[in-house]
Amino acid sequence: MYKQRFLELWEELHDPSNGYFSSHGIPYHAVETLIVEAPDYGHLTTSEAMSYYLWLEALYGKFTGDFSYFMKAWETIEKYMIPDSTEQPGMSSYNPNSPATYADEYEDPSYYPSELKFDTVRVGSDPVHNDLVSAYGPNMYLMHWLMDVDNWYGFGTGTRATFINTFQRGEQESTWETIPHPSIEEFKYGGPNGFLDLFTKDRSYAKQWRYTNAPDAEGRAIQATYWANQWAKEHGVNLSQYVKKASRMGDFLRNDMFDKYFMKIGAQDKTPATGYDSAHYLMAWYTAWGGGIGASWAWKIGCSHAHAGYQNPMTAWILANDPEFKPESPNGANDWAKSLERQLEFYQWLQSAEGGIAGGATNSWNGRYEKYPAGTSTFYGMAYVPHPVYADPGSNQWFGFQAWSMQRVMEYYLETGDSSVKNLIKKWVDWVMSEIKLYDDGTFAIPSDLEWSGQPDTWTGTYTGNPNLHVRVTSYGTDLGVAGSLANALATYAAATERWEGKLDTKARDMAAELLDRMWNLYRDDKGLSAPETREDYVRFFEQEVYVPQGWSGTMPNGDRIEPGVTFLDIRSKYLNDPDYPKLQQAYNEGKAPVFNYHRFWAQCDIAIANGLYSILF
Repeated sequence: MYKQRFLELWEELHDPSNGYFSSHGIPYHAVETLIVEAPDYGHLTTSEAMSYYLWLEALYGKFTGDFSYFMKAWETIEKYMIPDSTEQPGMSSYNPNSPATYADEYEDPSYYPSELKFDTVRVGSDPVHNDLVSAYGPNMYLMHWLMDVDNWYGFGTGTRATFINTFQRGEQESTWETIPHPSIEEFKYGGPNGFLDLFTKDRSYAKQWRYTNAPDAEGRAIQATYWANQWAKEHGVNLSQYVKKASRMGDFLRNDMFDKYFMKIGAQDKTPATGYDSAHYLMAWYTAWGGGIGASWAWKIGCSHAHAGYQNPMTAWILANDPEFKPESPNGANDWAKSLERQLEFYQWLQSAEGGIAGGATNSWNGRYEKYPAGTSTFYGMAYVPHPVYADPGSNQWFGFQAWSMQRVMEYYLETGDSSVKNLIKKWVDWVMSEIKLYDDGTFAIPSDLEWSGQPDTWTGTYTGNPNLHVRVTSYGTDLGVAGSLANALATYAAATERWEGKLDTKARDMAAELLDRMWNLYRDDKGLSAPETREDYVRFFEQEVYVPQGWSGTMPNGDRIEPGVTFLDIRSKYLNDPDYPKLQQAYNEGKAPVFNYHRFWAQCDIAIANGLYSILF
């Protein structure tokens, strides 16, 4: 039954009339176009969607023996989501002893642009670049996180898929306050300097390109490739060339293990590091890289902020231990072995008294390397923060990060039997199980929003129980993608208890089945599964002012003016032609929150994958 559900959903995702993929075979963020969350338009795509695409096709290969779809997914990633050598020219000019020019981060968009400090702040050196060049040459092999699949914004040419970016201006810059801009900045749109002088204050501005990754996506892609490789062997299929791609991606993913400006970890000051003194060994929120167009200069940064939701010990274990995935660079496997150890400690440090996993840590207080407030708890010298990187809404408010992240820990336990995580995952499962609501009428609710208070104890190598760190569920809902991921985590956990503890946790197994069955019974439709969502935040379409500095003016490709006082909608007037716009406008006129049904690609994949894995495990 569960395998059948997977195959049914797989067919629906691939049915062109359902609209999950573009004509070029790129999965959209969602079937629907009027949707604003991390991407601000439904027919953008993310590296996250791409990684789910790989996982979906890996499982399809397991069930059918046909891995051609998996191969196609990898080829789509390589063709579109990883910038090729023509899209990152000049990387060979990058100097690892002078990785980037320093600029402060600020709490609010109104403090931007941030001045580039050429002479007053010295940055550290990048210790992995030469290691990577020795194995692969200078070009980065990571996905940029955001793409305008049909060139809706118009930064590209025709309908060609185009790299774009949004977030650039500190923790209070929600999606509603961003100014979308091209990743390849040729000064065609925006103001005289394109969009650059909205973000940084420079002596002069040059045409340039820049990309940013989101390492949870690469982590998931490598994890999916690991399983595809295991399953392909059952069918006598050789995926070694795709394993090589994943291994290479994993090698470059080490760029996410370093402080933003390669400053010394724990210095609480702008102290340039040498060697690995700038390595936190965690999966940070991003790494970014860029350079000149038609000029020989390039830069790289790491990131000082790490979120529990982005960690992937399963991927760290694969890259450190599986001989087929062993990175080609001299230090790759060794760095991943250290990262595995550090990530597992990070989860333990962040586990609340109740069991939920708190936000994360930073090496750069306020994004300016300020001294930590007295009494701040630390992890290897980094400071505890409840919501790393984003505060509107807080980045660890969303329960989804709990399910996504802990699924990977469960999978790591299932595959390795590492007893050091046993207490961590059992405590988390007990907490989650106590917060899931199953009603007699067949409906259900899972945690939606979380509230955090207190802080963990400073890490000294063992979990203390964190009596002063607390989580409270403030709202419940039916986010189907998260419910799928949660079912996957619980089923994987149950299978691991049977394998390593000799006694199957039937409660966790049965809860996974309940979630999968109830979703299927309640929310099945002709395109997949979808639950109604009340969007209180959609008033921000009309009411959210987007900060533009006084005296700055420019235009979007369609002619929308960018100037002080504009709203979210003012610089996205194409939304007025969206088929769902009248419904949005009517709800706003009536003072009501509109209700939408969405088919997010990642969510459909999470549900399909959970059903497929359940059938394999049980």
